[in-house]
Amino acid sequence: MAEFFYEALDKGGKQVRGVIEAANEDVIIEKLRGMGYYPLKVVQHKTGAKDMDIFALPGVRNVMHRIKTKHVMTFSRQLATLIDAGLPIIRSLFILSEQVESVVFKEKIGAMIKDIEGGASLSESMAKHPKVFDNLYVNMVRAGEIGGVLEAVLDKIAFFLEKREALKGKVKSAMMYPVVVSVLAGLIVGFILWKIMPRFVIIFEQLGAELPMLTLALVKASEILVEKTWIVVVIAIVLFVGFKQINSTKNGKYMIDRISMKLPVLGQLLRKVAIARFAGTLATLVTAGVPILQALDIVRDTSGNEVIARAMDKVYQSVKDGDTIHEPLAECSVFPPLVVHMVAVGEETGAIDQMLEKVSEAYEREVDDTVNALTSILEPLLIVFLGVIVGVIVVALYLPLFSIPKVVK
Repeated sequence: MAEFFYEALDKGGKQVRGVIEAANEDVIIEKLRGMGYYPLKVVQHKTGAKDMDIFALPGVRNVMHRIKTKHVMTFSRQLATLIDAGLPIIRSLFILSEQVESVVFKEKIGAMIKDIEGGASLSESMAKHPKVFDNLYVNMVRAGEIGGVLEAVLDKIAFFLEKREALKGKVKSAMMYPVVVSVLAGLIVGFILWKIMPRFVIIFEQLGAELPMLTLALVKASEILVEKTWIVVVIAIVLFVGFKQINSTKNGKYMIDRISMKLPVLGQLLRKVAIARFAGTLATLVTAGVPILQALDIVRDTSGNEVIARAMDKVYQSVKDGDTIHEPLAECSVFPPLVVHMVAVGEETGAIDQMLEKVSEAYEREVDDTVNALTSILEPLLIVFLGVIVGVIVVALYLPLFSIPKVVK
């Protein structure tokens, strides 16, 4: 198989260019005509050292051209538009491959085109790239293919991804300020203990000043940091790796998620985000026509929260046994009575997707309110916290100086 460079005209008379891998020129021409193009030029594509794209090299390209969620959102919306306009799927994918920003995504789309040309469906070709199209995406596309409403489902997927990214962004914005202040506080304390404290220790020893407990504690911390740096680094690495290892197991993640959702202020935010994501995901899947058991299975795998995942296990078993969704939800402490009652009403009226959508919208608004409240409260608190830390260190450094007159006498 060789690579061929081509130039062609589409139905609108617009010139298109690209590179396709095939056995010979005749195959390329036939393939272009099958996509609705009029071939102008087909020549073998030659690459030399000067043509080499360093950013397309393995490893480098995955970093420089990683596939972001916004790429998938744009791809979904544009593919829906092209299919709705009556273009065949292969041609639609080919057009999109010409304008995607990510080199890696371009290759994925190219691989999908080859699979579809080989007889695979769109959902089957997407399922081969789980890092780009997750289980939720693939199953929604499959439901759209079966129901003959692929373009509508792709639009719904794009809308859902936008909402999910917006929700994630709100949580990140709420966490960013405290994280930045905490890192800044840690750097300030580390610098003082590493560079400034040893100089004060020399001064204290020369003057023979009596050191209070607070100053002694700082001196000891400074000695550990300066003299046993490697131990501090090893302990930090062990703690980080240990946390990652615990979080990688289902029981460990369940414990961390459960504790996180019980934290005083942040826990409420995480809980509301988990409920909004659960309701929004399940509503989108049910609306798209995905069978309820399959939808619950997908929600469990994509929830990102082990507490919600375990609740979905109980709901799945309940529905499988012919029972309701709301009863096992009521047994889980994460879901408040309002959510349980709304799901129950949805089941009774046959409008479970609409009720779940209302729950999702309500909790997204609550997330907005919580983030705004957290931001307004945390900013002054963290400034005071940073000031207290610096103040305590300054006091600890200067307390021994008050005993100097006594030493001199």
